[in-house]
Amino acid sequence: MSRPEIVISFAPELRLFVPSERRAGPTALVTDGSSSLGHVVESLGVPLTEAGRLLVDGREATVSHVPGAGERVEVGAVVRPQPVPGAPLRFLLDVHLGTLARRLRLLGVDAAYESEDIGDPALAALSAAERRVLLSRDRGLLRRRELWAGAYIYSDRPDDQLRDVLDRFAPVLAPWTRCTACNGRLEQADKQTVGDRLEDGTRRTYDVFAQCVDCERLYWRGAHHARLEAIVEGALSEFGGAVGTEGRSASLNARGERDVLTD
Repeated sequence: MSRPEIVISFAPELRLFVPSERRAGPTALVTDGSSSLGHVVESLGVPLTEAGRLLVDGREATVSHVPGAGERVEVGAVVRPQPVPGAPLRFLLDVHLGTLARRLRLLGVDAAYESEDIGDPALAALSAAERRVLLSRDRGLLRRRELWAGAYIYSDRPDDQLRDVLDRFAPVLAPWTRCTACNGRLEQADKQTVGDRLEDGTRRTYDVFAQCVDCERLYWRGAHHARLEAIVEGALSEFGGAVGTEGRSASLNARGERDVLTD
């Protein structure tokens, strides 16, 4: 079988994935004549989760297209905000993104998180089973075939990671409505009902509480509230979103606040 030569180029956002010699612009590539365009793109280091529109000689093509000799291929970046059809927008984060998971939950975003390393096959299968967008900095994980949907996290800084996810997917924000420990929903809790679970100082100082309906963790305005409020207000001012009513007046308890900000 002949080995056709094509010319391929990548959007600037994707150039960090490809070899340095292919970052400046269009370059020639000899293919095997049978591999799909999707396989060609991934073989050069770009997870298909990060590839947007594919153009072949200026016409839109699918990942199943087999490139022919002389074709010019342009690989675009994903559009923002990126639609996720077929299921409610929900996320699954790998073991290295605990801080991002807790910050998303702080904003009311459904973000499942595996604190144990369950392995790439299990993570990809869980993404498919629950129809969650898998967030990861592991390029190999994002290339697994069983994955339902995924996105590469470009930064290793939690502030930038959060902004990237909010900008890319535009989730509805409902701060203070989700448990940062287990991702469950928060409901207002009566002080008299939960009073026997509180330390004396907390019981004397605070009157408004929320409780997770799943793990029963208690939340109130604790010593670190100002830092958490800054995260919430920053996200709302830049990305907007609906502010939930349940749990809005209660933030994280003193035992849980630090976990929101650090791994």
